[in-house]
Amino acid sequence: MTTKAVYPGSFDPITNGHIDIIQRAKEKFDVIYVTISDNSLKNPFFSADERVSLVQDVVGQDDRIIVKKCKGLIIDFCLEHQIDTIIRGLRAVSDFEFEFQLALTNRTINDQIDTIFLMTDAKYSFLSSSLVKELANFGGDVTPFVAKQVKKALDKRRQHE
Repeated sequence: MTTKAVYPGSFDPITNGHIDIIQRAKEKFDVIYVTISDNSLKNPFFSADERVSLVQDVVGQDDRIIVKKCKGLIIDFCLEHQIDTIIRGLRAVSDFEFEFQLALTNRTINDQIDTIFLMTDAKYSFLSSSLVKELANFGGDVTPFVAKQVKKALDKRRQHE
């Protein structure tokens, strides 16, 4: 039986911390769906299609990682794709309160779908997409924080603004 999980997020942009979570999730599941969503509380830097493309470029040709846009509730996506596990990455204790609330809400909606929390590697514990975007906006070097494809996309976006 194939084990599947979904790793949802806005990935605006995908960082090395996200990649760390994806690689570690691959050790535990046969297939990882990375879903790109639009968070109504955020103003995206890249369009959903651009984020899908960036994530696909970064993870490369790997049959075990499927990148898709997700509109609506992640629970509905799970049901549609017969997934019973949601992966959420944690950087610090401060992330846990929101993620815990989200996990309990999802569990209340469907108690057959579990959430698993993976702590990112300590070297990425401070890293966020927001930090990367802010650094890039001011011309800072994002090389230590993102894949080269993401750095290139950030540089290109900055040049056109």
